[in-house]
Amino acid sequence: MEPRRRERQVIAVAGAAALVAVGLNIAFSAVAAHRRRKRQELPGFTAQVNLSPAEIKKLADRIIAKAKETYDSVAAVPLDKVSFANVVAPLAELDALQFPLVQACVLPRMVSTSEDVRKASAEAEKRLDSHFVLCRQREDVYRVIKAFAVKGERIGPEATRFLQCLVKEFERNGVKLSQSKGKEMEKLKCHIDELNLKYLQNLNDFTKFLLLSEDELAGMPFEFLKDLEKAEGKLKVPLTSYHVTPILEHCKVGSTRKQVAVAYGQKGGKDNLAILENLVQLRHKFARLLGYANYADFAIEPRMPRTSRKVLEFLEEISEQLSDVANRELSILKDLKMKEEGNAHVGMEDLLYYIKRAEEFKVDLDIGEIKQYFPVSLVISGMLKMFQDLFALRFDETKDAEVWHDTVRVFSVWDASSSDLLGYFFLDIFAREGKYCHTCVVTLQNGCLCSNGTRKVPAAVLLSQCPKEFDGNSALLRFPEVVRLFHEFSHVVHHISNRVTFSKFSALRLEGDFAEIPSLLLENWCYESISLKMMSGFHQDITKSITSEACQSLKRRRDLFAGLKMKQEILLCLVDQIIHSSENVDIDNLIKELHPKVMLGIPLLEGTSPASCFPRIAIGDDAVCYSYIWSEVFAADLFVSKFKDDLLNQHAGLRFRNKVLAPGGSKDSLEIITDYLGREPSLQSFIQSRTRNSL
Repeated sequence: MEPRRRERQVIAVAGAAALVAVGLNIAFSAVAAHRRRKRQELPGFTAQVNLSPAEIKKLADRIIAKAKETYDSVAAVPLDKVSFANVVAPLAELDALQFPLVQACVLPRMVSTSEDVRKASAEAEKRLDSHFVLCRQREDVYRVIKAFAVKGERIGPEATRFLQCLVKEFERNGVKLSQSKGKEMEKLKCHIDELNLKYLQNLNDFTKFLLLSEDELAGMPFEFLKDLEKAEGKLKVPLTSYHVTPILEHCKVGSTRKQVAVAYGQKGGKDNLAILENLVQLRHKFARLLGYANYADFAIEPRMPRTSRKVLEFLEEISEQLSDVANRELSILKDLKMKEEGNAHVGMEDLLYYIKRAEEFKVDLDIGEIKQYFPVSLVISGMLKMFQDLFALRFDETKDAEVWHDTVRVFSVWDASSSDLLGYFFLDIFAREGKYCHTCVVTLQNGCLCSNGTRKVPAAVLLSQCPKEFDGNSALLRFPEVVRLFHEFSHVVHHISNRVTFSKFSALRLEGDFAEIPSLLLENWCYESISLKMMSGFHQDITKSITSEACQSLKRRRDLFAGLKMKQEILLCLVDQIIHSSENVDIDNLIKELHPKVMLGIPLLEGTSPASCFPRIAIGDDAVCYSYIWSEVFAADLFVSKFKDDLLNQHAGLRFRNKVLAPGGSKDSLEIITDYLGREPSLQSFIQSRTRNSL
């Protein structure tokens, strides 16, 4: 989905919805009409994608001005005159109208070839984000919304959910606080932001290195060694993940692995540990100001588990259920170490190395050869065909739509049976200078029903950095890149499949836990022969798809030592959850105590401080590190229960599209999945599917 950063929730509240619609559309058409005359229109799509710096600034100005005007209008509604027509309907309408305009301002930061355009876009995004935060803190607007909520007018389930979400978001932004407490909250937020940046800056500024001889680096590939600088007769090894991970995987010298692991584990040092401890206390103060017992409960309240206690129970249960298989995996590693080094004591510095050795014994797979079967063009065409077949969709390429670069392709999406237009997606998958450097999905427009009865259709962009064709030959993708593309395109289909009334409930504006479940579910198709063959073909003869044996090896490689790998992730999630749900925790001591309990007796590597170099806890995933594991468990249950025995069953795919994807955020996500499964989700499918091939 969108890049891992604080999600922009465009909460727009307004009065006279019709006037707002006219005002915004006239304002925008003035700066883009000349382009629309030259390009093919996309029915139901209003976002513009090719603005100049001046147009971006002008549009941002108009969005902010019109929003302020309509907020003032809502605030002026007498409390005894509130109604659906003058409170809820205008809020929903403005959100639907503003979202594609906002995205027209901020998308260029990620895709434009012009530095001036990217700069203007970044400035606009900053201004708009600040504006929307202020909108959510307007007590006068909240008072009107709350008055309508208290009135108890019957407005239907989706409208009721929309109203409840609005009330809660205003309250979570401190609108109920006194003036003095509101100022205190703002100071806390500023202090937290400063410490977040300082924590990351300390990691980015870390430039230490080790000097190691070639003998100390025995086992490292020649390609790795030849790129290292020399100093004092030795090789200079920077302590970056780019260098550390290969050493921990390939270096035969146990003392070197330990030396490197310890040095890298001290990356943030005492400074970052102190920063994290301070951050945790400030977050607790922030949450208590808003009436929560602790920061974890504040962070988790809008997500699927709802409470920190539920998350802790989940993590402890899955850790316990993985213990048997993880112990068997650890025994294999101990045997390998005994044979190679003469002792069976496995430390944290040994895990990657011996897992890699075990993979070589247990998986017959040449990664370099596998790459030859994934030309970019074939992966894309096969992926599109499979999603069409599975979900009863039709993708038609549109040749003359306006785009921001000549390599971008545009597709309309149709229901295969009814021929209804469902939405659009843009494929911007090739690398170029100035472009955002990761694979992700960016929303351009949300699907929703407008007050005049027309429907805005969803639209999204798939961004990636695939290599371009060379001498007429399609470039090749590594298998992890294939999986990533597939995962992200699943978000595109999720977004386009939604059929909600309110823009706020569009698929990519869901709570984080639920948003990842469909994509993690669909990743399974990348490890099954019938579907993987559809996306593969030898680059010199595409009629020769990847072999069934290679497909099985890829799946086995994914699942090998799943217990131990997951245990490491669970450990960090537990630390994150405990420190954000408890007061005055000594983080270093907590990790030392938890480590051998979770990791089957393996102690924390002496001299390391994971809390000082784990940025997910410091910023971005604070108190919600559990989310990815949670989503994986739900995805595994859905796959095993509904798809595993018939991967291309269109009836099953269509039912999933209608029951799980279409509702978006208009219903409680746990309720959606429980209704679809016909029962509560279970850990067992995940445990069984991921550990069946783990040894």
